[in-house]
Amino acid sequence: MKAWRVHELGQPRDVLTFEDIPDLEPKPGELLVKVLSAAANFPDVLLCRGEYQIKPPLPFTPGVELCGEVVELGEGVTGFAVGERVIGMPSLPNGGFAELAVMSAATAFPAPEALDDAEASALSIGYQTGWFALHRRTQIQPGETLLVQAAAGGVGSAAVQLGKAAGAKVIGVVGGPEKAAYTRELGADLVIDRHSEDFVQAVKDFTDGRGADVVFDPVGGDSYTKSTKCIAFEGRIIVIGFASGTIPSPGLNHALIKNYSIIGLHWGLYNAYDPAAIRECHDELTRMTAASEIKPMISERLGLTDVADGIGRLGEGTTVGRLAFLPGR
Repeated sequence: MKAWRVHELGQPRDVLTFEDIPDLEPKPGELLVKVLSAAANFPDVLLCRGEYQIKPPLPFTPGVELCGEVVELGEGVTGFAVGERVIGMPSLPNGGFAELAVMSAATAFPAPEALDDAEASALSIGYQTGWFALHRRTQIQPGETLLVQAAAGGVGSAAVQLGKAAGAKVIGVVGGPEKAAYTRELGADLVIDRHSEDFVQAVKDFTDGRGADVVFDPVGGDSYTKSTKCIAFEGRIIVIGFASGTIPSPGLNHALIKNYSIIGLHWGLYNAYDPAAIRECHDELTRMTAASEIKPMISERLGLTDVADGIGRLGEGTTVGRLAFLPGR
């Protein structure tokens, strides 16, 4: 089988190599799947750099999210059938940027019929993260204002659609005109290009001085700091990650004076602490896709040989929307 491998850590373009490796075999409790599509995620960049919280042994294949067709069931696996289309996270060190991958049956789910392979491959991480952030952690309400940082990115684009589906007014902050156009297409009520606009003032103007009720922040750094300047009374800032590379040091006195909450979300922990909640979320997302309330927007459908370039561009911040790699292309 063909697979992308990382033998030493570094920038994706420098360390990803496309090579032949032995076919995989499922262990007990696993599914062996033919990869139909693997979506690009920022954790793939961090895995290559050795900066992700999970550090698989070298060499490894990145690709943390996929849609696949079940080829073989491992010992003890029930509830799945050969030929079934599934989505979820593959089991590292054998990630999704390959022709075959293995998945834990406990964290694999039926692919929604309403989505094609590329769209389905981008549903798990971003939309699960967005759903838990907005409904479980911040409990967004209809009519509230949601500010989404990096709104054209993987988790950001999901948050925009989920916010609109929840009845919120959504403000998307992006970097550049192409990303702004993409975010408008997602349905954001206001799109702010941080390269040319002061998003703090724009948020205040849009909300008549009230500020955003919920801030969805996968960026950190200066974006987080500025978000605290336009957060509403009793607002909630949900911390998703630190794509900027800078982890902010929040001024807790400021949170006290302005009466807002700082809330963390590490979605992956639910697999260990409350896996039933992830199943419930998947069922709700499946319902929402069938009702056309959400749909991953794939900006680029690429072949498997394009992984190094695509992940490289993702790490450089030059991609717009979601990238999906389809081995059959």
